[in-house]
Amino acid sequence: MRIGIDFDNTLVCYDQLFWTLAHDIGVVDESVAHQKDAVRDHLRKQGLEAVWTNLQGKAYGSRILEASPFSGAIDAVTEFRRRGWEVCVISHKTRSPIAGQDCDLHAAARKWLTTYGIIDLLFQSSAHSAVFFELTKREKLQRIADVRCDWFIDDLPELLTDSTFPLNVGRILFDPHQRNVPLPDGIRRLDTWCDAVSVLIAKA
Repeated sequence: MRIGIDFDNTLVCYDQLFWTLAHDIGVVDESVAHQKDAVRDHLRKQGLEAVWTNLQGKAYGSRILEASPFSGAIDAVTEFRRRGWEVCVISHKTRSPIAGQDCDLHAAARKWLTTYGIIDLLFQSSAHSAVFFELTKREKLQRIADVRCDWFIDDLPELLTDSTFPLNVGRILFDPHQRNVPLPDGIRRLDTWCDAVSVLIAKA
């Protein structure tokens, strides 16, 4: 079996990092939940879209190593590999931040994968396991098809329900905050990485 996994907000949890970055410059306090979306929504309500854009550049670039893996994510990938399943990371990511200090976001993401030991897991005795950072959503969808994933795990329902999503690839929505109810037809839900194996092998 070959499992494709998205990177941002699927393997990497930015919740605390975004709150910390925003708190450091005085634009959030404890009344704002320590979640990425809560920080984003708060800043947009305050008319601080430019601040949000700058925070993204830092979180995905120079400060990315301060973001932690989602709980259970590394254990799940380790178990996939133990079972002999192939694993690849496929993400849609620009090369440079839209605003703020210039940084190679692809290199930063690879450094995160290396730092947390996921690169070693991906390439362990499997020539097919790999990491792909695509510049557009369309290229990401094409890569999922080209790699011939059996399943793809992503946090964005709009990607999984895209009309060009490969028909022969199973779709799993990673939804740790359970924001997507009801679930779109044909998509399995993954609320926590601790349930990943059981979700993947569950009968349709």
